[in-house]
Amino acid sequence: MADDEEPPMAVQIQPDTSVEESIDAVSVGVTVITGYLGAGKSTLVNYILNGNHGKKIAVILNEFGEEIGVERAMINEGEGGALVEEWVELANGCICCTVKHSLVQALEQLVQRKDRLDHILLETTGLANPAPLASILWLDDQLESEVKLDCIVTVVDAKNLRFQLNERRDSSSFPEAFNQIAFADTIIMNKVDLISQEESDELEKEIHSINSLANVVRSVRCQVDLSNILDCQAYDSTRVSRFESLLEANKSLTTTDLHDSGVRTLCISEPQPIDLDKVRLWLEEILWDKKLDMDVYRCKAVLSIQNSDQMHILQAVKEIYEIVPGRKWSEEEARVNKIVFIGHKLDEEALKTGLRECRP
Repeated sequence: MADDEEPPMAVQIQPDTSVEESIDAVSVGVTVITGYLGAGKSTLVNYILNGNHGKKIAVILNEFGEEIGVERAMINEGEGGALVEEWVELANGCICCTVKHSLVQALEQLVQRKDRLDHILLETTGLANPAPLASILWLDDQLESEVKLDCIVTVVDAKNLRFQLNERRDSSSFPEAFNQIAFADTIIMNKVDLISQEESDELEKEIHSINSLANVVRSVRCQVDLSNILDCQAYDSTRVSRFESLLEANKSLTTTDLHDSGVRTLCISEPQPIDLDKVRLWLEEILWDKKLDMDVYRCKAVLSIQNSDQMHILQAVKEIYEIVPGRKWSEEEARVNKIVFIGHKLDEEALKTGLRECRP
């Protein structure tokens, strides 16, 4: 199946005009699918829409491009907003639509339908950088917690990725491939049948040098286990064990094996408890004020806060961040602050100094 084929044939259904009370308080997870044209996004969507997985999944084919602008696409335009072209229902119970403008309104329509959804997939077309979408879905009051960001999936073409990473490296513009890898929680390395095992291993190593927090899944024709892209709960701060395992795996990260793009993952630690207010100010200087001239894409951390017996969890996507208390520290474990940054022009010494200065 070619990557640019149309979605599967389906029968149009009438829009559901009744608005019911939410069946339960559980938010519906949203998986954002991004990647270069031709990498396999449409193949992945078709694979899900045609699969016998027993889940009711809504797929939003998002057609807003850079010329419309992400900000406008995020605005709820009310009754007059032109958004959903049509809802279609597929044989396996999934539903599909195309959105041209207001994504927020489309999501609100979805969660108001009678039939309870298991998951929502959002395929981004013409949008190179998933960060604004992630910000809206992760911590946006407009959606009133009816949907939640589950994970960002980037599909890459194993045959052409190295060329895409090298593209325009010597110019002032920044290759899209770096953004898409840096923001991803799961990376589907598609078309691995077109390269050797050795090339696959090298490519996976290169991907992890940019984003070592991401789960890399190899595939042919995007046929992957759906557990890799559904219900990942990558932004759920209550899943402390996942954070701890990710940070443990990255604790020995050094600057010796750098990608020459300057995009990389970096881990720093601080054994002493830190002051929560100082940490917030420090983060805001980095994320908001760009004081150290670093471009941080993602950040995850386990923090040991002064006068608290609870481990605190930090997550950040570009300028948006949250710090929330997690489980209690156990008596025998070392209360160490561990922070993983993914970004461009990261200054390891400046970050270590800044974190050290957050001590009380």
